[in-house]
Amino acid sequence: MKKLFIVAAFTLFGITASNAQGVHLGANAAIPVGDADGGYGFGLALDFSYLFAVNDVFHVGPSTSVLHYFGKEEDFGPITIENDDATFIPIGGEARFWLEQFFFNAHLGYGIGVAPDGNDGGFYYRPGVGYMFTESVGAAASYSGITVDGGTFSSVNFGATFRF
Repeated sequence: MKKLFIVAAFTLFGITASNAQGVHLGANAAIPVGDADGGYGFGLALDFSYLFAVNDVFHVGPSTSVLHYFGKEEDFGPITIENDDATFIPIGGEARFWLEQFFFNAHLGYGIGVAPDGNDGGFYYRPGVGYMFTESVGAAASYSGITVDGGTFSSVNFGATFRF
């Protein structure tokens, strides 16, 4: 029984490794837009995905991120309100289409609301485009949105992507 388990594990590993595109990491600066623009001034995002090659140009796999937006003060006449920072952890999948060094990607999933209290999160989507300068280093731009009660928490993102 142990031998069967070991053979099955190595077979699964071999199939996975032969179809794997690899690990993708990203670091982005985020500019809040739309509903989030008034209360947030800047954001940071870290991304992780593990993509499998369906064929030479199309890859899919699981992905997750951490999105953190820094709250800013808003003046309403004599009253000033300081917004709390907002943090989301999107969990879902990514599809990536390659054209030579250029790629187009889309993330879909659920953005778990971590902060502030009462942030329930919502449906997460993120279309993007990028260019790989080398086999492992590139630049990317994307638009991310999380539907929350009362609107959409969205941003335009620019950053670096790394492939291992």
